[in-house]
Amino acid sequence: MHWIDTHCHLDAAEFDADRDAVVARARAVGVGMLVLPAVGVFDFDAVRALAHGHGFAYALGIHPLYVPRSADEDLERLADALARWRDDPRLVAVGEIGLDYFVPDPDAARQERFYQAQLKLARDAGLPVILHVRRSADGLLKGLRRIEVPGGICHAFNGSVQQAEGFIERRFTLGFGGAMTFERALNIRSLAARLPAHAPVLETDAPDIPPHWLYRTAAEREAGQSSRNEPAELPRIAATLAELHGWSLAETAAQTTANTLAALPRLAALTALAAPGAPDAPDAEPR
Repeated sequence: MHWIDTHCHLDAAEFDADRDAVVARARAVGVGMLVLPAVGVFDFDAVRALAHGHGFAYALGIHPLYVPRSADEDLERLADALARWRDDPRLVAVGEIGLDYFVPDPDAARQERFYQAQLKLARDAGLPVILHVRRSADGLLKGLRRIEVPGGICHAFNGSVQQAEGFIERRFTLGFGGAMTFERALNIRSLAARLPAHAPVLETDAPDIPPHWLYRTAAEREAGQSSRNEPAELPRIAATLAELHGWSLAETAAQTTANTLAALPRLAALTALAAPGAPDAPDAEPR
């Protein structure tokens, strides 16, 4: 079976000591493709270099939690990067973008301005988007009604059925990861079980959102125990989705792969190259 991790921050500092080993462990369990979203202009080059270096895919965008530390000119830098690398087959989306109203005292107006500006860039580039959704589904849907984009993925979705339907109607899939593995995550697990087959995709958000078997309390983390998530956990996370949806693991792999390729069409050619036995293809050096 072959899996796609639709959301992995492989450039994070948590992976600096053993990044190659993390990739090797993922491939050993069948996770052959990772999508690496940027969170700000400072990591555009890093995610692109990692995607080219390991045969993965990447997305470029400004995360809502990084909006406060981003200059207005960063939107121009994003536009320039999307134009410069528009023909790069490994650039598959604009992201991670969105709104986050969970944080204390969010600057909602500035978040919304960055969100809408990035939707316009995605629309003009003909690229799908990877959305950060945290207590903000209605605001995100409002933006999508104003500015149509070619679908994408709602990362770590935890909204209502009605909100899920709103995104699905706009050609979005919904990302499920480690949070789904907790038995007390009743809303997420109910959604995972009820959604139509073409809606869910799989993600880790590594190094974040660890599944229940990696979770550590604050006291345990202070004592030095790690709760770092990594893409090799994806097949075990997928087993939870399989159980909730009544699928076999093979059915889950096939369905979520098909859903991911529908959401991020440029991935189709890349996953074909990443398949075992596929001929090696020359890869452009990151510039």
